[in-house]
Amino acid sequence: MMQANLTIKAAEWNVLLEETRETASSLLGFGVRDGRRVVLKLTKGGGDESHSGAVLRAFNGDGAVRVIESETGAVLLERLEPGEELVNLVRRGADDEATEILAGVIEKLANHTAPAESPTVGDWARGFDRYLQSRDPQVPHELVVEAQLLYQHLASSQRTTMLLHGDLQHYNVLFDRNRGWLAIDPKGVVGELEYEVGALLRNPIEQPELFTNRNTIERRLEILCNRLNLDHSRTLQSSFAQAVLSAIWDVEDGNPVNPNHPALRLANVLRQMLDT
Repeated sequence: MMQANLTIKAAEWNVLLEETRETASSLLGFGVRDGRRVVLKLTKGGGDESHSGAVLRAFNGDGAVRVIESETGAVLLERLEPGEELVNLVRRGADDEATEILAGVIEKLANHTAPAESPTVGDWARGFDRYLQSRDPQVPHELVVEAQLLYQHLASSQRTTMLLHGDLQHYNVLFDRNRGWLAIDPKGVVGELEYEVGALLRNPIEQPELFTNRNTIERRLEILCNRLNLDHSRTLQSSFAQAVLSAIWDVEDGNPVNPNHPALRLANVLRQMLDT
């Protein structure tokens, strides 16, 4: 069904498809329109990424891939060439360089007006309530309550808020030889800039020994807070609360969560840092 929808949308938007790929959340079509290489993306279900076209339009190409066509659940994008993922720098041992690049992308994405339908970080806090009501035992109750209270305090005391990517991390930043490092696949959420750091501290997901290491966390926060003039304490607190929320979302997605879950491991390290 999704493949048929991709073919229909490609015909509607005058795209000659050359290749298709499927991910857990979307179906991608790579092709050409009017001599220009493009990517057609259809989102599965009605999650945050179904509105990525509107979010990317709001960023207007500042630090993000450009939109050619979009509607809810479908977006036609410029193709980034060669499209190398930022995670490859971390794999080569250049974590500081990758963090500097992420800071630069955050800087470019900052201060854009959000589309009307964008959720706020306060809206995302409902995940804590859903989880506590579910009585699921996988994420420790005490940790959830502590993170929820901190998250709600931060959400209610924000100062300058803006459109955020909402999932800015090493797999969602690609290199284009003409435009440099650019963000893809935004969720789109309204909040203060300190909130944007949470996702990248939980990545690369394949290297939990790296990102749960206190020295790595401290170095990343030093780079990001200095470059972006962030409040270090609020960034640390927000990242802790988001790590717990990330584990909760994994439970909701049907993924097993145990004490060794990467987000929980990070949350516990950040919790210790809050106490020192």
